[in-house]
Amino acid sequence: MATAQLMASSVLVSARSLTSFEGLRPANVKFASFGSLKAAGGLSQRSFRGLAVKAATVVAPKYTSIKPLGDRVLVKIKSADEKTDGGILLPTSAQTKPQGGEVVAIGEGKTIGNTKVDISLKAGTQVVYSKYAGTELDFNNSKHLILKEDDIVGILETDDVKDLKPLNDRVLIKVAEAEEKTAGGLLLTEATKEKPSFGTVIAVGPGSLGEDGKRKPLSLSPGNTVLYSKYAGNDFKGSDGSNYIALRASDVIAVLS
Repeated sequence: MATAQLMASSVLVSARSLTSFEGLRPANVKFASFGSLKAAGGLSQRSFRGLAVKAATVVAPKYTSIKPLGDRVLVKIKSADEKTDGGILLPTSAQTKPQGGEVVAIGEGKTIGNTKVDISLKAGTQVVYSKYAGTELDFNNSKHLILKEDDIVGILETDDVKDLKPLNDRVLIKVAEAEEKTAGGLLLTEATKEKPSFGTVIAVGPGSLGEDGKRKPLSLSPGNTVLYSKYAGNDFKGSDGSNYIALRASDVIAVLS
């Protein structure tokens, strides 16, 4: 119990200390008491080791603009779908976390060696970014994200992921369909179908930046059938029901022929 009280006091002190930064205030986060959590789920004090609470930083209304520094980009996050295609209202817990938004502002770029490299994106561009990347902000009554340009997967100006234009060293792959039967002819259920880790390359990025500040073209081309790391990249569902994945070229293991 003494440990729980000490933890609660530490959280309170940390939250109060945030107010010392002009223009920023901590988001309202409610913490359940250790006793109630222990009663509800049988959690021990050891269960809290490594537990982190991540909340968006709230920017005070008196600040009307944000200028990212270096190779960072400010993105206004696209709102999560609140209803299904059939019109059913989704609870907050069931709403899909958005992975895309609109570029609002960009930094001045970065320097590689003696070469100055500008950010290739412009304000107004619709982009898709990596999950869990960047820092979330509550700004102008909207959710925003500041992240590095390299964390942006690609440009998507339509609602169909097959039109994604990968950036840097990323590739877009249409995932092969899972096998319906075993080698012996047994029909597989959805639960027993193994997730494929190969598919067809749909689009490739311009390549990563070398030490000289120049792009190094990727060795992959649209139409290649490839094998890739099973747990890499970002998964997407296309408007045609097909599965797609965007990942780095280094996560592609082999080209099949």
